[in-house]
Amino acid sequence: MTDQATLPNANEPPILSVSELSGAVKRIVEDQFGFVRMRGEISGFKRAASGHMYMTLKDADAAIDGVCWRGSAAKLDIQPEDGLEVIVSGRVTTYPSRSKYQFVIERMELAGEGALLRMIEERRKKLAAEGLFDEGRKRALPFLPEVIGVVTSPTGAVIRDILHRLADRFPRHVLIWPVLVQGQGAAEQVAAAIAGFNAIRPGGAVPRPDLLIVARGGGSLEDLMAFNEEVVVRAAAASEIPLISAVGHETDTTLIDFASDRRAPTPTAAAEIAVPVRADLIAQMSDNGARLTGAITRHLRERGQQVAGLARGLPRPRQLLETASQRTDDLAERLAPAMLRFLSDATRRVREERLPKPATYLQQKAHGLSVLDGRLVSTRAALHREITNGAGAVMAYGKRLEAVRPRIVESRADRLAAIAKLLESYSHKDVLERGFGMVRDAAGLPVTAAGALSSGDAIDLTFRDDGHVGAIVTESGGSGGKKPARKAAGKKKPAPARGTDTTQGRLL
Repeated sequence: MTDQATLPNANEPPILSVSELSGAVKRIVEDQFGFVRMRGEISGFKRAASGHMYMTLKDADAAIDGVCWRGSAAKLDIQPEDGLEVIVSGRVTTYPSRSKYQFVIERMELAGEGALLRMIEERRKKLAAEGLFDEGRKRALPFLPEVIGVVTSPTGAVIRDILHRLADRFPRHVLIWPVLVQGQGAAEQVAAAIAGFNAIRPGGAVPRPDLLIVARGGGSLEDLMAFNEEVVVRAAAASEIPLISAVGHETDTTLIDFASDRRAPTPTAAAEIAVPVRADLIAQMSDNGARLTGAITRHLRERGQQVAGLARGLPRPRQLLETASQRTDDLAERLAPAMLRFLSDATRRVREERLPKPATYLQQKAHGLSVLDGRLVSTRAALHREITNGAGAVMAYGKRLEAVRPRIVESRADRLAAIAKLLESYSHKDVLERGFGMVRDAAGLPVTAAGALSSGDAIDLTFRDDGHVGAIVTESGGSGGKKPARKAAGKKKPAPARGTDTTQGRLL
């Protein structure tokens, strides 16, 4: 309200209430953008209990809130979800209660896969090709870890849910590594926390965790992007400590889930996976102890009954000892006479045996040596005869070889002379002796036809007495410098023209 004592200035604009200004802006926006078609990527999609849909439509540089009322949502041809790139038709309006403008969606059609989802899928394929997601690399989780390391934000509800669930099931020593879970630098902090827990050595001042939990609450695709970064995935895959990923809600999937040893749908579920229920273990141990005690009691009772039954069938121990004692006494009485008889028989055998006299024994050995000497003399004589006969045969063969040696040498010399004459007859020098010359081309190959030469070619002429002479072809003959075609097989050579001299001899 204006002060009654103050007169309004006619040049000043009127004073509007917030509702009036918001309504005016709403009318202007709706009149200007009554029907618009827009392309963008869906992010932060959610469906209210009323059936209305709320989302954010964005591109690389800007974002606008979008709403699709229940009546229009039922007529959509596609189901919206985060990461889809769509073309929407509708109108732009404002929401006066929050002074925000938004896009009211009436129709929606698919424009293509979102840039973020495409990037994540390409990164997933790349890391999978490197083997970071192989099942063989995943480690088994410890049954009851003594120390659990948690990588998450220290101020969110996630850490309270994890600690509360661990306390309910089986209290454990928990180490918290506080990190950012979204925004700039979040991925680097998460990767550093995983590497930091792995760097703790056993037996130090800070206990080394037996299990790691990387946790974050739900959010849009952009909010969870830190856990899709390559540095986080590689840190999780390289962790020597078994790791549970608990990022987002049950329907959210990030790349760290593929590299972790176990994926939990929620942070609370990660705590349930990490430790068993203590009360259940105590009950199970009590039940197992009772069953073990009963089994041992039954076993001892059955074995006692079995032993008692066997004892009834055995004779008394005194009776067994009496029989054995009597047998021992009988054997002791028979042992002394037997030893006396053995010694008497051995003495008698020694006395009855007769050893030969030394002279007789030496005479027998001398006779054997004389027999061996005679055999050695006869063998030596036989070897001497064989050597003598062999030497005579060798001398005879030498004389025969000396007799035939001149004839062999003469025969080989005659054969060599005949070959030399034959080689000389094949030489071109005899042709040169008869006044012919040899023509070679620039490559040193013999020229046998005029058609093989062209005007201006360099040739070499060889004669018998004067050696070589170089020459240049001034006029080509034959087929105009072209090489003559090879004669077809089987055709007869044409007869020479009348008056042609055919008395020239052949070169070879």
